[in-house]
Amino acid sequence: MLKTLAQRYFADLETQMRAVVALAPAAPEFDVLLKYPLGWVDQGGHPYDHPTGKRIRPLVLLLCCEAAGGNWRDALPAAAAVELLHNFTLLHDDIQDDSPLRHGRPTVWKIWGRANAINAGDALFTLSYCALHQLEQTTPTATVLAIWRVFNQTMLDLTRGQHLDMRFEHQPSVTVDEYISMIGGKTAALLAACAQIGALVGSDDAARSQHFADFGMNLGIAFQIHDDILGIWGDPKVTGKSAATDILAKKKSLPVLYGLERNQALNEVYRRPRFRKIDVELAITLLEESGAREYAVQLENDYYHRALQSLESAQLQGEPGHQLRSLAAWLFQRAY
Repeated sequence: MLKTLAQRYFADLETQMRAVVALAPAAPEFDVLLKYPLGWVDQGGHPYDHPTGKRIRPLVLLLCCEAAGGNWRDALPAAAAVELLHNFTLLHDDIQDDSPLRHGRPTVWKIWGRANAINAGDALFTLSYCALHQLEQTTPTATVLAIWRVFNQTMLDLTRGQHLDMRFEHQPSVTVDEYISMIGGKTAALLAACAQIGALVGSDDAARSQHFADFGMNLGIAFQIHDDILGIWGDPKVTGKSAATDILAKKKSLPVLYGLERNQALNEVYRRPRFRKIDVELAITLLEESGAREYAVQLENDYYHRALQSLESAQLQGEPGHQLRSLAAWLFQRAY
């Protein structure tokens, strides 16, 4: 599925992104800091031909543009903008989370230090706005202004979500509702913006674009819940990481929060300073006894079906509409 769509869109998307990044002023090693997280070079600045990330967000934007009846090439500046913005958030997330690896490679801060990584993230943030500015070449001014408003609000939602995620690490208790609000900002807001911006470029219909935004928001929440389930019950052969990774890290994912609200024994386990193998096994047993897995699966399905219902209201057009539905289904094929 992804390979077919990549053949259609990604060469032009990469060309657009490279042209935008080339706008950055020259300085020793500066271009390496910008190109490295995008998967274009290695840390020495040599060409790197192993792509980092799946470019899902710009793909959703371009598909939504076509499904709304537009020409996807008109939306390329916006697609480049959201991917650059996404990578800005990853650079800063890695610093805030002390993450040493991203896509199997050392993170920018791990190689060049936190100060350089923050600065590179700031540059990608700025370049995302430079990319969006190029919409003026193909899109009516009123529509461009509407897209700017969506883009700016999304940035606020992203930072709110990241703030809550960091706060939850030290907050004694977090409710399921608080968690859904957090992932609505940290994970789903940008996907909602991609769908809405694509629709605005494609049809210039604000009311219709809201259905696309609802699709992206619900899909993003469902996707994060799906990922939370995989973090505890995922098949290692599919996910590429050992089962119960999130339990070992004491991550406050949706199933865990649901279980902690309902099971005192699970709370006692989570208060232990360190987890042994037997503690992980006990935690998983208690989660299952609490109905956490069934609850998470049901909630994932609820949000996924809300996303599909929003697509029905959006009145998708032609083959791109079918491909958008197929992409949504493909995102949830990882087994648990």
